[in-house]
Amino acid sequence: MNIQVIKGDITKLDVDAIVNAANSSLLGGGGVDGAIHRAAGKELLAECRLLGGCKTGEAKITKGYNLKAKYVIHTVGPVYHDREDDSVLLESCYKSSMALALENDIHSIAFPAISTGVYGYPKDKACKIAVKTIKEYDKYDIDVYFVCFDSETYGLYNDLI
Repeated sequence: MNIQVIKGDITKLDVDAIVNAANSSLLGGGGVDGAIHRAAGKELLAECRLLGGCKTGEAKITKGYNLKAKYVIHTVGPVYHDREDDSVLLESCYKSSMALALENDIHSIAFPAISTGVYGYPKDKACKIAVKTIKEYDKYDIDVYFVCFDSETYGLYNDLI
């Protein structure tokens, strides 16, 4: 396993799969979700309509369409309420996404900082959960990229890696 931290636009990466921090409808939204839907094109929305939504902590996979990535793995992070199940659900987002990656022979995957935008998860706590959970997959031949939109998140991930 190779883990790297990147500051940039997840929609531009040439990886097997990018992870979308989606809402439960999977029909697009703001932040990274909206950016991925815009970059992938309307075919992504059409496929997402067939999936019947997604529960918090779970993940579903679609084609990447107009993205360089072959796949988009959509996962729904928890809205932060400072409860114990918040961390369990966030960890489940990473585990569910990695399970789909392994099932689909994906060897490179890029994650945004799930739930740290409008869902309000504290970035320091979210980054620790992400890194700890991903490191559990260190036996697999997969390149993992944590893609950061801002310098604060980039610094937090780099401190943990």
